[in-house]
Amino acid sequence: MDVAEFRCSVSLSALKLTFMLLFALSPVEGQLHVVGSPQPIVAAPGDDVILPCHMEPKFNVVGLTVEWSRPDRNMEYVHLYRHNREMTYIGRTALFTDGLREGNISLRITNVTQEDEGRYRCFVPKLKSQTKSSIVHLIVAKTVTTETPLHPETLQTPNLAEEFHSKGGMTRRSRLIPLVVFGFFLLLCVAVAGGWFIESKRRKTELASATS
Repeated sequence: MDVAEFRCSVSLSALKLTFMLLFALSPVEGQLHVVGSPQPIVAAPGDDVILPCHMEPKFNVVGLTVEWSRPDRNMEYVHLYRHNREMTYIGRTALFTDGLREGNISLRITNVTQEDEGRYRCFVPKLKSQTKSSIVHLIVAKTVTTETPLHPETLQTPNLAEEFHSKGGMTRRSRLIPLVVFGFFLLLCVAVAGGWFIESKRRKTELASATS
């Protein structure tokens, strides 16, 4: 094997290893979880409110079905997202469609009433995971004291990146990517050094043969 073939072989091996590691670190559906708010969401009548729910780790759900229902009221659907279309069953609900690619399946309810109080279930039926759903509890109280008002002008789509970070939340992939890059760089260095060593040895051999 000459120097060029050796360099090509080492470079291909390094690329294969990098792709294998990146593939192993990318999230698969079996590792996903549907996560809702562990604390009740409190709102006053007439407020707009967000029922938080997201995929952990982040996962694109644009091509999946997302169902919001009320199990305590035997309501099969409150809001349904299917085939890239939204259907609201109470006329005052919406998803953050721009956030679906990041796994944000939170539900926004406008002008809440006392009848809206209760348990809500966010469910991704076609998700290949043991945790396909989560329950969010909404409390509608006449007097609400919160540090952050729930009026429409203050509502924002939940920032999942900040939420993950606050939980100590770098994902396994984000922690290991620098190691993958470093390993790939190290393999390239070894390939270059090996090629230089073989080339140097070959030249010394040729020089010795020429002078003998």
